[in-house]
Amino acid sequence: MAYTGKYFDKTSYCIYCVMGDGELICKLDNLIAILDINRLGQSDPTPLQHQVDIYQKRCESFGWHAVIVDGHSMEELCKAFGQAKHQPTAIIAKTFKGRGIPGIEDKDAWRGKPLPKNMADQIVQEIHNQIQSQKKILVTPPQEDAPSVNITNIRMPSPPSYKVGDKIATRKDYGQALAKVGHRSSERSTQTASLSATLLSRTWSVSRWAVPHNRMVPFCSAFGAFFTPAFDQIPMAAISESNINFYLAMFRSIPTGMIFYTSNGVSTEKAVELAANTKGICFIQTSHPENAIIYNNNEDFQIKQAKVVLKSKDDQVTVIGAGVTLHEALAAADLLKKEKINIRVLDPFTIKPLDRNLILESARATKGRIVTVEDHYYEGGIGEAESSAVVGEPGITVSRLAVGEVPKS
Repeated sequence: MAYTGKYFDKTSYCIYCVMGDGELICKLDNLIAILDINRLGQSDPTPLQHQVDIYQKRCESFGWHAVIVDGHSMEELCKAFGQAKHQPTAIIAKTFKGRGIPGIEDKDAWRGKPLPKNMADQIVQEIHNQIQSQKKILVTPPQEDAPSVNITNIRMPSPPSYKVGDKIATRKDYGQALAKVGHRSSERSTQTASLSATLLSRTWSVSRWAVPHNRMVPFCSAFGAFFTPAFDQIPMAAISESNINFYLAMFRSIPTGMIFYTSNGVSTEKAVELAANTKGICFIQTSHPENAIIYNNNEDFQIKQAKVVLKSKDDQVTVIGAGVTLHEALAAADLLKKEKINIRVLDPFTIKPLDRNLILESARATKGRIVTVEDHYYEGGIGEAESSAVVGEPGITVSRLAVGEVPKS
C-alpha cells in the first residue's frame, strides 16, 4: 500500500502499521510503523521487555527515524506523528497492559481472561471519571488526492503467437504473459524478480501482500515451498476479498479461491488474463519442463471449462492430466493406440471450479472409467478434486496416479 501510494499514485497519504514486540529497500518515506512495546507476551515477558532504547537502535540501524513515546500520552503520540516525514518512521510506544487497573496493570496471567463483574463495574466507572470533556470531536477527513484507476476489463494487447508443436515451459509463458499485461497497463505495473532471470521468470508483476482494494491486480510468484511461511496470511486475504493472484499449489482449501492449471503457452496466457479480471484469490500453476504447444492461438478458454484434447468413438477410459501429466497422457495415448486401445484425454484448465458436466459426460462415454494423473502428492491434488466431483454418481470409478513418496530431486 505504501509502495503504491509513493510510486504509482504519488499521493500524500501515509500507511500506519501497528506491530507487536517482536521495508526499507523501497525507500518508503510514507510508511509509519507503530511498535506497541507492552513487555508482556502471550505466556511470558518478551525478551527485551521495556528496553525501548534497544528497539530504537535497531530501527535506526536500518535507516528508520525512530521516536520513543509514552504510548498512553495523546500529546506525545500526536507530536510523533507530526515528525513522520521524509523517511520511514518507527514510533516506539512504551505501554502497560491493564494501565490504570489496580492489581492488573503490567501483570502476567490476565491475557484473555474476563474481569470479575464487581471489578469490571468499578473499572468502567473509573474510565468514565477520566473523561474530561463530552464535546463531540470533529475529525477533518484526509485529503483524497489519489488518481482514479480502472482495473476492470484487463486484456492482452495481442493474441498468443505460438506454433503448434513448439516446446516452451509454462513458467516462461507465465512470465511473458505478465510482461504483456504489464506493458498494456504500465502505469499499474512494476518489474520484479520473484523468480530470478536465471530461472526464466523475468516478469512484470506486483508482488505485495498488502495492496489497496480496487487499485492493483498483484501477481505473487514463487516456488511452492517458499509460500508456506506466508500461508496463514492468504486465507485472511481471501476472507477480506483481496484481489491477489498466486503462482503455486496449495489453494484448494482457500475459501472462494480459484485454481488454474496450465498445460502450454496458449492456456497460460489466457489464465493470466482471466485471473487479472477475476475478483478474489487466484492461483496459477505452471511447470518447469518445456512441453509442446497443443492449442491454436485462437482457442477460447473460460473458467470452469475443461478441454477434450483427444477422443474417439470407442475410448476405453477418460484420462485427466494437467501441465506435464497432460502431455504424458497424450504420449501414453499414442502408445496405447498401437495396441488398438483408445483413450480420451481431458485438460481440466481450472481445478477449482471443475467442469463437472464435461467430466461426467466423458466418463459415461468411456464405460464409467476415469484415471487422474498428476505430479503432486495424492493428498489435495487433482485426483481428490475429480473424486469429489463425481462422488455419488453410479457406475463411475476413479483411479489415481500420483506421487506416493518424497521425490529424490
